[in-house]
Amino acid sequence: MRDTRKYLRFPLSYRIEHWLLVATFTTLAITGLVQKFAASGASQVILRLLGGVETTRVIHHTAAAILMLEVVYHVGALGFRVFVRRTHLTMLPSSSDVRMAVQALLYNLGFSKVRPQQDRFSFEEKAEYWAVVWGTLVMAITGFMMWNPIATTRFLPGEFVPAAKSAHGAEAVLAVLAIIVWHIYHVHVRQFNKSMFTGDLTENEMIEEHPLELADIKAGVAERPVEPLALSRRKRIFYPVYGVLAAAMLFGIYAFVTLEQTAVTTRPPAEDVVIFSPLTPTPFPTALPSATPLPIIGVAWADGIGALFQSKCIVCHGSPSGLGGLNLASYAGIQTGGASGPVVVPGDPEASLLVVKQAAGNHPGQLSGEELALVRQWIEAGAPEK
Repeated sequence: MRDTRKYLRFPLSYRIEHWLLVATFTTLAITGLVQKFAASGASQVILRLLGGVETTRVIHHTAAAILMLEVVYHVGALGFRVFVRRTHLTMLPSSSDVRMAVQALLYNLGFSKVRPQQDRFSFEEKAEYWAVVWGTLVMAITGFMMWNPIATTRFLPGEFVPAAKSAHGAEAVLAVLAIIVWHIYHVHVRQFNKSMFTGDLTENEMIEEHPLELADIKAGVAERPVEPLALSRRKRIFYPVYGVLAAAMLFGIYAFVTLEQTAVTTRPPAEDVVIFSPLTPTPFPTALPSATPLPIIGVAWADGIGALFQSKCIVCHGSPSGLGGLNLASYAGIQTGGASGPVVVPGDPEASLLVVKQAAGNHPGQLSGEELALVRQWIEAGAPEK
């Protein structure tokens, strides 16, 4: 019978970091997916339980900020272990992981009777760790673009914001599926691993899962002894450097979450209110309101045609960079035309693109019938400036 001696695998700090990551990941997954698939019945139920989409968005943003703080801590803890303690970089991928993966595939398919001999971290665990690193990086970049679209579009085309939203949602679905399919199977289904609860593994479990690490432990080469003076010297170098780096990262997180307030606030439901009601009815019939007369416009740009365009068209065509490259804010701009060519043909309103577009109706800056008639008259007169 094998020895039931236990070996420490994850100290308390590792376990606290892991369970904090579990809590933030779960919160982000739930609050994010219900917003991505808001039309589904299950999402509607969860949104109501969470207090509505506004509260859900606040919870999602808070969990994202906590995750970023976890990254700051993890960078420091990893740097301390690598630089100060000189811990082996056992989480780095290597060519042996490829061999282990092939060996595991052959073993699972029945083509080999020998299981792969895994070290401190198996190739499955390395794949999970680097998937978390990659996923966190993608979610942070795309999350920044969605959280701060104005700052994003100062440096990138506007199309990057909806692209970031698409990538953010797709990565969220991929991460959740990876946890369900990959992590739960390897850690909870294939063999229930309790090390993240207790911190240790029995010798039987070490032989089964990490025989190469067990051999190093028994040979006394698993950990490098650190000389006290060297340890003290490295600490004096590490703490100031990490302090500056952590301060820069924390400032970046603060800017991340406070740079803009761009989320659209959901409109509150309509309320029934009491309005003024006169005590005596208004005598019937009453005279119809008189129509507001159009301002008198002369047949020249300076006599009112220019003012008409400025009142109706400059929202979209108010500068040389307006829609379609058309500038209707000045006489020179209308003479130049836009990307589709000239918009006014003096003396021929029917050949003028401006009249054709307006006559078709439903234009964002639609002229009334009387206004369009004045424009036609102006073009027939040769489209004069004065």
